[in-house]
Amino acid sequence: MIVIAAALVWAGGLMWFAAGLPHDVEDSARVTDGVVVLTGGSDRLASGLDILAAGKAKKLFVSGVHRLTSVTQLQRLLEREPEMFECCVVLGRSAKNTAGNASETSRWAAEEGYRSLRVVTGAYHMPRSLLEFRRAMPGAVLIAHPVFPTHVKLSQWWRWPGTASLVATEYSKYLMSLAWTRIMDDPQDRDGSGT
Repeated sequence: MIVIAAALVWAGGLMWFAAGLPHDVEDSARVTDGVVVLTGGSDRLASGLDILAAGKAKKLFVSGVHRLTSVTQLQRLLEREPEMFECCVVLGRSAKNTAGNASETSRWAAEEGYRSLRVVTGAYHMPRSLLEFRRAMPGAVLIAHPVFPTHVKLSQWWRWPGTASLVATEYSKYLMSLAWTRIMDDPQDRDGSGT
């Protein structure tokens, strides 16, 4: 009975999570100090570059880039003006996961003196990304800028096995991040008096 009850709670939470995923960019006009793109698809980087080209951010930080990838390679792949990459695109190479994305972006933003960022990632990945970024950058203004890969069918996601698996996995990771955030925010744990 306990297992069944836990499964029902998890399934109910999954429905809530999926229903809350963004379906569009709510605040596309707002100008921020910078824009950060979390690696994981060319559509993310293209969106970040469009934001930069529109003058809605000073610099673009690409978090989680492979160590052998260069700015020149990205410029050629996306067929954009080299001047934009030379002045305004910075690659972060230390992140291995979403928490790492938040950590290395926080360091970069602090170095630049940036206090507001537009966060570009897949819509299904946005809740966990914002959770990690808010933990790493509690004083920053963060604007969600989701992208919508064509292979991820968020509309009636349960009918598409690949998307259903992706959403379920992302929900489970979100729960783990949420639990870790709660532990880290516990005043007793922070001052060392917790058990």
